[in-house]
Amino acid sequence: MAKERLYLFDTTLRDGAQTSGVDFSVDEKIAIAGLLDRLGVDYVEGGYPGANPTDSQFFEKKRTQNATFTAFGMTKRAGRSASNDPGLQVLLQSQSDAICFVAKSWDYHVKVALNSTNEENLEGISESVAAAVEAGKEALVDCEHFFDGFKANPSFALACAKAAFDAGARWVVLCDTNGGTLPDEIASTVKAVQEVVPGHHLGIHAHDDTGHAVANSLAAVSAGVRQIQGTLNGIGERCGNANLITLIPTLMLKAPFKDAYDLSISEQSLRDITTISRAFDEILNRTSNLHAPYVGRSAFATKAGIHASALLKEPETYEHVPPEVVGNQRRVLVSDQAGKSNLLGELKRLGIEADKYDPRLDALLAEVKELEAQGYSYEAADASFELMARRRLFSVPDYFNVISFRTGVERRYNAVGDQVTVSEAVVKVEIDGQTHMSVAEGNGPVNALDLALRKDLGRYQEVIDHLELIDYKVRILDGGTGAVTRVLIESMNKRTGQRWFTVGVSSNIVDASFRALTDSVRYIIFKTQQAAA
Repeated sequence: MAKERLYLFDTTLRDGAQTSGVDFSVDEKIAIAGLLDRLGVDYVEGGYPGANPTDSQFFEKKRTQNATFTAFGMTKRAGRSASNDPGLQVLLQSQSDAICFVAKSWDYHVKVALNSTNEENLEGISESVAAAVEAGKEALVDCEHFFDGFKANPSFALACAKAAFDAGARWVVLCDTNGGTLPDEIASTVKAVQEVVPGHHLGIHAHDDTGHAVANSLAAVSAGVRQIQGTLNGIGERCGNANLITLIPTLMLKAPFKDAYDLSISEQSLRDITTISRAFDEILNRTSNLHAPYVGRSAFATKAGIHASALLKEPETYEHVPPEVVGNQRRVLVSDQAGKSNLLGELKRLGIEADKYDPRLDALLAEVKELEAQGYSYEAADASFELMARRRLFSVPDYFNVISFRTGVERRYNAVGDQVTVSEAVVKVEIDGQTHMSVAEGNGPVNALDLALRKDLGRYQEVIDHLELIDYKVRILDGGTGAVTRVLIESMNKRTGQRWFTVGVSSNIVDASFRALTDSVRYIIFKTQQAAA
C-alpha cells in the first residue's frame, strides 16, 4: 500500500519570533533558514514583510534553497479592494514562493477584533487567496481560532475554510490559536471539516497551552490532515507551538505513522536533528533542554542500577528507539564505538573522509569529550570543530602563532568634554618566522583585539580583508563573576557569502572571545586555500 505524503511547515521565524525574550536579527533569520533547509522541511515561513524592518529586509530575496519560502500576512481589509490594500500588495510583491494568510474563523473575533461582518470576512478570504494565485504564488490560509470558532458557530467556521479552498488555497490550516483544545476534539473537528475541504488540503497549527500540541498534531494527522505546522524546539507565543523536533522522529519512527506516511526528511537529516536542535539553541543563546524528547542530553541517559545493568546487556530494554538514528548518544555505557559513530557522521557531513579504525580518531574523540567537559560546545560551532578535526587527522597548520595579546580599557573626557570609554589592544603574532605587532583602538576590548589581530597578518592579509564578524554571543556557564564563559562568534566571507561559527571557552571573557576570534581568522584562511587548491 502506497504511503501518503505529509508536509512540514515551519513557522519558527514568524510564530516562534513571538516567544518572550526572542528577537531575531536578519542575520540570525538567515542562519536559521539554513538550518531548516538542512533539516528538510517543506515550507519555511519567514515572517511578515512590511510589518517591521527586519522582516522586510529578510524578504528582499529568497532565503531558502529547497523549502518553499513563505510570507505571512493578513487578508485584505474590509471596504478595500485587493489592488488597493497596501498590506496585501507588499505580500504579493515580496520575494516569496507562497503566502500564508491569517483569517478570522470565529465570528466573535470578526465582530470584536475586526469590527466587521461575517460576509466581509469571507469576501476578504476569497479575494486575498485569488490575488495570490493570480500573482503566481501558492496560497495558504491559517484559519485563526478555528476550533473555538467551530464550537461557537460551526457553520461560519466551515464557511471560512470552504471560502479559502474554493478560491484556490493549496492548504487550509486549522489553528488551535488559544491552545486549549484536546486531542479527541481535534480529531472530531478535523473529520467534520472534511465535509467541505478534502483532507489532503488541510493543515494543523497547534499551540501548547495544555501541553498537547504534539499530541493534537498527531491526532489531526490520524483524522485526515496532511500538513503540520510547528517550530524548532517548540518555541512560540505563551507556552509555545507544536515541536517539530519531537514530531519528525515520531512520524518517521513510530507506528502507525511510519508505515502510512512519507516525509521530506531523509534518514541523514533525521540523524542530524539533535545537532540542528542544539545549534538553534546556541543561536538563541540559551541552554538546551536536557530532557527534550529524542534530542536532549538526558533523553538516552540512565543512572547506575538495574536499568544500567539491563542496558549493558540489551539497549532495547530501556530505549524506545536507538539514539544514533536521531544523532543522540547513550550516556550510561560510555561507549567509544557509539561516540565514534556520531563523530564519523559529523566528519562526513563536513566532507572529511576518515577510517573508523584510524587510532587518531580515538584521540580526536577523547579531545572532544575533554573540551566539552570544560564547556566547549561544537553543535553550533562547526568551523571550530572542523579546524580541530583536520589538525588531528591531517596536517592543517595554524598559519600564525599568537605570542601575546594585551587589552586595556580607559574612561576619560574627550576634547569636547564628553565622557568616553576607549579600549586599546596590542597583539603580537609570529608568521613565517617573523614577528608582527599591531595596536588598535575599538568600541570594546574584543573589537580592539579583532582590529589589532587583523591589522597585519603578512601574506594572509588579502584573505582576511574579506572577513566580517556578524554576531557575538556570550554564555555564562556557572554563576558568579569568576565563572567559565563560552563565546560564540558568527563570521562571514564577504566575497563568497559563506558563514560559519566558532567557539571559545575560558574563565576570562576576553580570552574566550580571542580564542573564538582566532579560530574564525584561521578558518577563512584554510577555506580560501582549500578552494584554490
